[in-house]
Amino acid sequence: MSVPATIDDELRAHLIAQPETILDDQDIMRALIAANERAMGANIVDLRGIAMERLEARLDRLEDTHRSVIAAAYNNISGMNMIHRAVLRMLDPADFELFMADLSGEVAEILRVDCVRLVLETEHGEKNRAVGRLGPVLSIAAPGFVNDYLGMSGDQSTRQVFLRQIQEQDETIYGDTGFWVRSEACIRLDLGEGRLPGMLVLGVEDAQLFKPGQGTDLLAFFGGVFERAMRRWLS
Repeated sequence: MSVPATIDDELRAHLIAQPETILDDQDIMRALIAANERAMGANIVDLRGIAMERLEARLDRLEDTHRSVIAAAYNNISGMNMIHRAVLRMLDPADFELFMADLSGEVAEILRVDCVRLVLETEHGEKNRAVGRLGPVLSIAAPGFVNDYLGMSGDQSTRQVFLRQIQEQDETIYGDTGFWVRSEACIRLDLGEGRLPGMLVLGVEDAQLFKPGQGTDLLAFFGGVFERAMRRWLS
């Protein structure tokens, strides 16, 4: 026969004086409950133990949800700060050429994207001398290109932001960027009455960064500010 284990008198006195030492230790409490179930035998159902297991499982789910909510809130605040910084930088330039240069420079760095492209539709297929000075950030396309590229249908006429993954980057937009663009955020631009639509494209090599189903509120805000800035420059 096995001899029952005994507790040291000093340890026993400590546990009696401070029982919360055991109550606060989850591993010890689980071991005590398991020992109690073994002592009761297999023919006895411990409803209290079952209830505790369910409460523990529910508590674990609540903790996971709590962590997810905190992470989502942090990411949202971080994204909002990023967009605000990009907007402030975009409003700094005093001339249009610097405004366009900043798009592929500091604005792109703030937004953490590999390249930024502005697509403008025009009735004239060739770039003029002024367009050439603006560098690769500006792409000129034929009328209807934006809607065709976005695959817009009648029920999407009010949609502004399109997030998607791509396999091949369009030469009209990206040209020779030096980047292997695999996901993009496309923001459709309303440049004012009497003007053809435009499109702002944020391209990245990370295929997982922009995907359908992600929130677009911050990008819609950024696109709205960019629209208004472009209307002022074009006027």
